[in-house]
Amino acid sequence: MAEAERIIGTPDVDDEAAAPAERPRGRRRIFALFAVAAVAYALDLATKMVVVAKLEHHQPIQVIGDWLRFEAVRNPGAAFGFGEAFTVIFTIIAAVVIVVIARLARKLYSLPWAIALGMLLGGALGNLTDRIFRSPGVFEGAVVDFIAPKHFAVFNLADSAIVCGGILIVILSFRGLDPDGTVHED
Repeated sequence: MAEAERIIGTPDVDDEAAAPAERPRGRRRIFALFAVAAVAYALDLATKMVVVAKLEHHQPIQVIGDWLRFEAVRNPGAAFGFGEAFTVIFTIIAAVVIVVIARLARKLYSLPWAIALGMLLGGALGNLTDRIFRSPGVFEGAVVDFIAPKHFAVFNLADSAIVCGGILIVILSFRGLDPDGTVHED
């Protein structure tokens, strides 16, 4: 009878002892994801507030000679200013990314993945906030960009978080680490 219960799926004592050990592990990774996202979002929001208050409608600030300057730019499009007519589409894409990351969080047992997804989430939230609350209107707002390297597009900390998170995801994928913490070799 005991063997039949094990086959049907009734947990035995060993399974119950193992289950609590797995739950905190998952919670810690989810906490890491949201902590990284909160830091990325807060830094992005704070820097954009300073840029709008102190730098917009002023001369750019040279930081490292001609190589790097801070310059307030409103970007209604995507990266590099492409797609200015598709601001609503970019808003929807950012919202979908946020939902997908939130759904992935339930299966998250890897700290590196939590960090990567946290950067993506924080960056997406930062730019989504601009698209919702900045002029010219709801879901059509222009993103505040201000980091201007020489011969490169102007960007912000949200963009940096998204790119760094994406690069980390590519590295983790090539190394065979899955979000659930398993490692596979292909």
